[in-house]
Amino acid sequence: MTTAPRRLARSARPLFQPVDRARTTRLVATGLLVAMAGLFILARTMLAAPGAAAGWGYLRAFAEAAMVGGLADWFAVTALFRHPLGLPIPHTAIIPENKDRIADSLAGFLQANFLTPQVVARRLAGLDVAAAAGSFLAAPRQGGEQGRLAAGAASLAADILESLDREKLGGMAKQALRQQIARIDLAPLLGQMLHAMIADGRHLPLIEALLAKTAQTLEANEALLRTLIHDRANALVRLVKLDERLANTILDGIYKLLAEAVVHPDHPLRLKIVEGLEQLAHDLVEDPAMRARVEGMKAEVLANPAFTDWLDALWERARGGLLAAVRGGTAGGALSGQIGVALADLGRALQTDRRLALLVNRFARRTLVGVASRYGSQIVRLVSETIRRWDARTVTARIEGAVGRDLQFIRINGTLVGGLVGLALHALDRAL
Repeated sequence: MTTAPRRLARSARPLFQPVDRARTTRLVATGLLVAMAGLFILARTMLAAPGAAAGWGYLRAFAEAAMVGGLADWFAVTALFRHPLGLPIPHTAIIPENKDRIADSLAGFLQANFLTPQVVARRLAGLDVAAAAGSFLAAPRQGGEQGRLAAGAASLAADILESLDREKLGGMAKQALRQQIARIDLAPLLGQMLHAMIADGRHLPLIEALLAKTAQTLEANEALLRTLIHDRANALVRLVKLDERLANTILDGIYKLLAEAVVHPDHPLRLKIVEGLEQLAHDLVEDPAMRARVEGMKAEVLANPAFTDWLDALWERARGGLLAAVRGGTAGGALSGQIGVALADLGRALQTDRRLALLVNRFARRTLVGVASRYGSQIVRLVSETIRRWDARTVTARIEGAVGRDLQFIRINGTLVGGLVGLALHALDRAL
């Protein structure tokens, strides 16, 4: 058995603990009913004796009514979960027989009372998510309750992540990323980014790097260029050996042009490159033909198997990195090291920057309300389908384990209250 199932098994034990407590209370209720039966037999026997005291009549009335009340409540409580004495009496074994209807009713109750946008918005109206998150992230995470909470949260997150189907979860994540990329109108975005780069002068290092890289590429392939020039020269030029001089002249001219363009900001070559970038930025935003070409290239990239392979690798790296982050090798590994420093800085910002806190709270409320609006029906359907998949014995055991002890107190109270009512009726009968 792996670590995660062992943890889940340990965490599941308290769920069945109420069944044991209900068993003890059930024995008490049954014992009280048996005691009332014995008391009834004793009182009836004593009343048959000559000169019996009147008190035995009161005792018999109490025990008799207590048995009736105890048996009636035993039948009512038992009928919720099973057929009394195994007899198929109508309208008994209510929970097992109506498991699916109970599941649907519970799902409808949850959706109507907890997962409507209005209810969620009202509950979140005074919730300061930013302050709570900031306090948790900024506080020390070693030792104490917060340390155990952080370690427990990290362990739970890792267990959940490992228990989910890798292929299905990965497919959902990759499909969502692919859809988001497909929705982006890429050409205007690229054009605006290019405009901003040129306006801020951030294109200059790019141009210089491009010129320098071009010079390095020419230098690395100089022998190839010389051979190309030699092969393209006519026989007369090669005969008088002017091809070598021609190659030197061409290469020296190119090297000089690139060197001057790197050094002088107002060099015509640089200005021509800037002009081309400005025109490209304009076309990306305004030219429908350019935008259509960019969208076509984006569609080709998305349909390329290499892009799918890249998404697979990206998902595996993200999943592995997340597992490594939440596991961390230590009790507080998820919130230690560089990740811990970054989260602590974020926590302090959430506590001190009111504009950031306002944005976070507003985003949290809108997100949760949106989740309730879009996925509320799916969430409650998950509850309904889960209960439907349980067999009748499981449903009965879990519900009885949760409320069975209180139901057994109903039997005890029914026995005692029935006895008191019988006692009162007997006293009233004697008085009349």
